[in-house]
Amino acid sequence: MLKLNQLRDNKGAKRVSKDLGRGIGSGKGKTAGRGGKGQTARSGVAVKNNEGGQMPLFRRLPKRGFTNYTRVEYEVINLGTLQALLDKGTLKASDKIDGDLLKSHGLYRGKNKLKLLADGQINVALNIVVDKASKKACDLVAAKGGKVTVAE
Repeated sequence: MLKLNQLRDNKGAKRVSKDLGRGIGSGKGKTAGRGGKGQTARSGVAVKNNEGGQMPLFRRLPKRGFTNYTRVEYEVINLGTLQALLDKGTLKASDKIDGDLLKSHGLYRGKNKLKLLADGQINVALNIVVDKASKKACDLVAAKGGKVTVAE
């Protein structure tokens, strides 16, 4: 039976670090492998992106595209997800389904706007309030007698 005092690392799992700055005979004396004086001999310094005389990687790679700072990000909720919650009994058809309700069930983080998409089917009339909805999702909800309110 194995005991706690018998546990050991596998052979070669721990490498013993070389003592630095312990005399010329150690092979890592005086400057301790840091070269001469100056910025790089000090602690806490790493010259970023320095590749010596070689063209740096960030200058070798081509620049592509741009970031559209006016882009509106949406979090998505599908009709099939709402139907699954109804089937489970988590939601009731009489509930007003909005961001706060979905947030309480962990389906919406609330960081971005909320968009309703038509993936899946619904079997009951629902009252849904979202920031944006696809035309197909609105049509499917309306076909069951429900209503989608776009609060944008």
